[in-house]
Amino acid sequence: MKNKPIYVETTIYTDMDRLWETSQDPSLHEQWDLRFSSITYLPKEDDEPQLFEYKTNIGFGLAVAGWGKSVGTFHANDYSRTSSLHFGTDQWISPISEGKGYWKYIPEKQGITFLTQYDYDVRFGGLGKVIDRLLFRPMMGWATALSFDVLKRWLEKGDAPSGQFIRFFSHWIITILFFFVWVYHGLIPKLILMHPEEVSMTQGLLPFTFNEAQNIVATAGVIEIVFGLLWLLYKNKRRLLKIQLIIFPLLTLTTIIGDATVFGDPFNPLTFNLSLFALTIIGLFVSNDIPTAKNCKRSR
Repeated sequence: MKNKPIYVETTIYTDMDRLWETSQDPSLHEQWDLRFSSITYLPKEDDEPQLFEYKTNIGFGLAVAGWGKSVGTFHANDYSRTSSLHFGTDQWISPISEGKGYWKYIPEKQGITFLTQYDYDVRFGGLGKVIDRLLFRPMMGWATALSFDVLKRWLEKGDAPSGQFIRFFSHWIITILFFFVWVYHGLIPKLILMHPEEVSMTQGLLPFTFNEAQNIVATAGVIEIVFGLLWLLYKNKRRLLKIQLIIFPLLTLTTIIGDATVFGDPFNPLTFNLSLFALTIIGLFVSNDIPTAKNCKRSR
């Protein structure tokens, strides 16, 4: 079965010339498009197509470099514009071998409908097609949609792409960290190991029997795991952050009541909870109005 081309569409409330410039000027384009780390136009004559080179950093010192060619632009009588591209790379590390696509700019009564559609051939035969269908193509579609939303916010609000990407990735690093912290502390010390200090602190709060304390610790572990999973499943992350502003001081207070001697340990609840409390505050700042791929249409 042939894969569907990647399609992304959004409406940007700006003028045509400004949108054209930020998408066609390589020094501006590379600022908002997550798919490219750098774009360099090559010298050309007036009657030749525009050739360019691109590079995408993928981490760990690795990068994918490729070539591109502006096949042509068309300005229609209805004032819409179209820009067609041909691109590819010879590097084996890239699933993409060669592809074609276009950008279209359609003036509306208010704003401009900005859309793209592109498709490409993949390497590695049948295995490459499976990887592309399950992983790479959805990732490319998501990166394109996220980049379009970054461009939209830049042109409409003046929100610089670099600041948007810092907030976006900081938000998701914090999200994954809190998911790990809650699930780990609910699963390992409370459910799997049933750490003696967890039980003793519980007995220090109220006169529970040993078995009752163990049951309470296990229940707390389940609650922490559920709360950790909410960090991946629940959309309103800011609400979870606000809940944590209450939880971490309460956890510190209950630890003091249960067994204050643990605060003399090298890694103790006071410094741990204080660090997470500070990270929660940072999360509230960076998670305000972050770009999202969900703001774009992904099909016609």
